[in-house]
Amino acid sequence: MASSLDKFSRLAALRPARPAPSRPPALRAPNEEDSLARLIGAGVAKNHFGEHLAVRNWFSTPEFCEPSAIALELLSRTRDESIARRTRAALADPARWLFLDTETTGLAGGTGTYPFLVGIAWWDAGGLQVEQFFMRDFSEEHSLLHELAARLAERPVLVTFNGKSFDWPLLENRFTMTRSISTPQLAAHLDLLHPARALWKLRLGSVRLVELERHVLDAPRLGWHREDDVASSLIPQYYFDYLRGGSSKPLVGVVRHNQMDLRGLAALFGKINTLLASREADREDVDSLDLFGLSRFFERRGESDRAQAACTQALDLGLPAEFRPRARRELALLAKRRGDHEAAATLWNELVADPQDGVLACEQLAIHYERRARDPIRAEEFARLGLAKLQRTRANSRDPYAAARVARLAEKFLIRINRLAGRKGNAKGAAAGLSLLTR
Repeated sequence: MASSLDKFSRLAALRPARPAPSRPPALRAPNEEDSLARLIGAGVAKNHFGEHLAVRNWFSTPEFCEPSAIALELLSRTRDESIARRTRAALADPARWLFLDTETTGLAGGTGTYPFLVGIAWWDAGGLQVEQFFMRDFSEEHSLLHELAARLAERPVLVTFNGKSFDWPLLENRFTMTRSISTPQLAAHLDLLHPARALWKLRLGSVRLVELERHVLDAPRLGWHREDDVASSLIPQYYFDYLRGGSSKPLVGVVRHNQMDLRGLAALFGKINTLLASREADREDVDSLDLFGLSRFFERRGESDRAQAACTQALDLGLPAEFRPRARRELALLAKRRGDHEAAATLWNELVADPQDGVLACEQLAIHYERRARDPIRAEEFARLGLAKLQRTRANSRDPYAAARVARLAEKFLIRINRLAGRKGNAKGAAAGLSLLTR
């Protein structure tokens, strides 16, 4: 008996910890008259809501990228730590991830906007499995959404590019409008637009996915290109033309555009993951502006030491001249926060002559020499210099709202000057100075 129990226990141990994801249902070959399905290489998927087209492809690039714990922690950090912990726990298993991108009948959203093509992708066999659901008519929406809900039930961690603002709210709205398909509950949603904007906007200006592919991901090396890509603004019109009996040929480019967006999205995560997890010695080939963007991303996430290291490295690698004062200001503020007041004072001294940050530098140096260095003479010098810069700023400004800001800061400088000089009747002097500045 004991032997039999032992055998059963060993067999039970071989069972998977959770049920394996079900395979997508088999597709039916399109009919002869379904020219669109044959054109885009789709099969016909059927469920109890009806039919829709499905296109399935596997790509060897981008390759699977093991998520770094450091990157996931930074990407999921929020003010609500309990939510952040749940998000990190869900993100920890990339087998539950689903990359998603939609092509819609309009770019503004709203209840009248339909996602006529929904592309999803997931890691499989070291590469990327892509599946695209296409509705040939609005009557196939329920069938499409039912299939999407089934995939999200298996992989409830969504990875998108601007999906929190556009794709997912649109899909939530469409699920609600069906009145028969429950909106899938996501375990986590990682929107890569926001970290991409923080990391690369300084260098690229535009952080559209196609620009990131061209300048950050090195798409030709990964084996794809967009020379004949469809412009996003034309996609709704191509679909409406097809519905009205026009040519379906432009939709081939739309399907390929969606495939490229999904592949670019997966590759973008790999790039962000590598950059966030990298050490200083591994960033020698990173552009200095990207490093400055990385430092600001770290600083917003409360990673002061990493922010300081990345910002210093950006300056050392040759940050463009127009960004150097801003980088020094960031370093000075970081030094002050960690209590390194001498380092902060050195950096503020380098910024005194800067047109943008000179007043702030004078204010910080006046505070430093009064409170830290105990040098009231130097403190008064910087306070007077800051006040003089304010006067020039007020004279040259065309901003009607600047006067109030200048007056408040001028009052602080005058109070500090009068205190340091030990003058009597300082209120009268401060009032006279303010009236001069606000005229």
